[in-house]
Amino acid sequence: MIKFIKGRIKGVGYAFKGAYLLITTEASVKAQFFIGVLITIAGIYFELSTTEWIVQILTIGLIMSLEGLNTAIEEIADFIHPEHHQKIGLIKDLAAGAVFIFAIAAVIIGCFIYLPKIF
Repeated sequence: MIKFIKGRIKGVGYAFKGAYLLITTEASVKAQFFIGVLITIAGIYFELSTTEWIVQILTIGLIMSLEGLNTAIEEIADFIHPEHHQKIGLIKDLAAGAVFIFAIAAVIIGCFIYLPKIF
């Protein structure tokens, strides 16, 4: 049981390291983090309901997680095949496309939450 707990604590340490690296080194994650902070401030200003906070936090978390997964896919692809390769390019485009699709959904979610409060 102690070994299990130590393993989980070690795993959390790796997760914090990965999150820190993403937020401090990846431009797309930095941008999403900055937008997340701005939207959080807006949520405080507009006094979001509990449900709106839940949706907003899930949306921010999901877009940043997808950015992290996209970054990991790009890093793996570049490691496996450093030179330009058509199939690697396709894989990277697909991963970026997944982030883009949810980014559009996130903007729509933001409109549903904030437009009624603004107008």
